[in-house]
Amino acid sequence: MIHSKGLACRYAGGAHIHFLDLTLAQGETLLLRGRSGRGKSSWLALVAGLMTPSGGEVTVAGQALAALGPAQADAWRARTVGFLPQRLHLSEALTVAGNLELVYFAAGLSVDREAMAAALQALGVSELAARRPATLSGGQAQRVALARAVLLQPKVILADEPTASLDDVAAHDALTLLQASAQRCGATLVIATHDARVRSALPQARVLDLDAMESVA
Repeated sequence: MIHSKGLACRYAGGAHIHFLDLTLAQGETLLLRGRSGRGKSSWLALVAGLMTPSGGEVTVAGQALAALGPAQADAWRARTVGFLPQRLHLSEALTVAGNLELVYFAAGLSVDREAMAAALQALGVSELAARRPATLSGGQAQRVALARAVLLQPKVILADEPTASLDDVAAHDALTLLQASAQRCGATLVIATHDARVRSALPQARVLDLDAMESVA
């Protein structure tokens, strides 16, 4: 499902990170662990096709990302990858329903309002469809962002620090929702985190420790 080999990323300041090789099967859960600045968000961006690696290759759901042009990558990502960023990036100019509609536009598909309603209902926020993001609580916004991420039944779900700044109860709820959503989709789940609570909640998950990687200037 996800295969990377020789993957590397160079930052604007000159630092160069060489990521460990990885093969992750369909339906597996991976915890991407490491201190801040060790490349967790960059690894997610590379796997989502949002960044171009400085070296190596990555294949996701049978697609070699290097073979995609910018427009192709956008459509592929919208159909294949559910991305839950640390900053949720919900458009304040649109309602919750409008934010979900953007997924269809990005994928070049017709809007399916029944699927939108089902996604919101599955995450317990169906009553929020007409609301604006600015009126939502943090927990509500995260559920809406997750509904957006899984709307097209993605093959891969990527979550960047989903428990950051959450108390224990909210963190447990967030992880439960992520796991349940991945299981409904049959998706591979990757969680980038430095939160020890995530490892405790997901003891069966594989772990890729970015602190063990080589980083050079």
